[in-house]
Amino acid sequence: MKRTVEVVLAIIGAFVYSLGALFGGLFRMLEGEDELMQDFLQDPSLTESDMADAQVFLDWMGSIGTVLIVGSIIAIVAGIVAMIFFKGNSKPKAASIILLVVGGVTTIITFGGAIFAGIFYIIAGIMGLVRKPKQEINMDQY
Repeated sequence: MKRTVEVVLAIIGAFVYSLGALFGGLFRMLEGEDELMQDFLQDPSLTESDMADAQVFLDWMGSIGTVLIVGSIIAIVAGIVAMIFFKGNSKPKAASIILLVVGGVTTIITFGGAIFAGIFYIIAGIMGLVRKPKQEINMDQY
């Protein structure tokens, strides 16, 4: 049985996770830019509560970037392993479980932030578990 759909969904999911790693790198790069952050906080349209929220976000930006990078890399590697398992239909159940776990865990850990990437992994995982090979009918028995 060909597992082309599962592999394609895993590739799309890995691509979206790579975008997450890219955003994580951007957050890490912006962490030390104090001048840019001060300009952002000097915006006259910001209220006091908006400024406090923005300051908390800016303080955590480096940590958020690190979590995005590490989580995305782990998810991409797991997706590649699952694609290898799907290719040739060697271990589709193991690949499906890997995709379901990675998609679910990254979606939960990022509080839904990785839902666009995780949804591709979750769909591919469900399809891999649900799809059964077609039974061949032996006409010689009849």
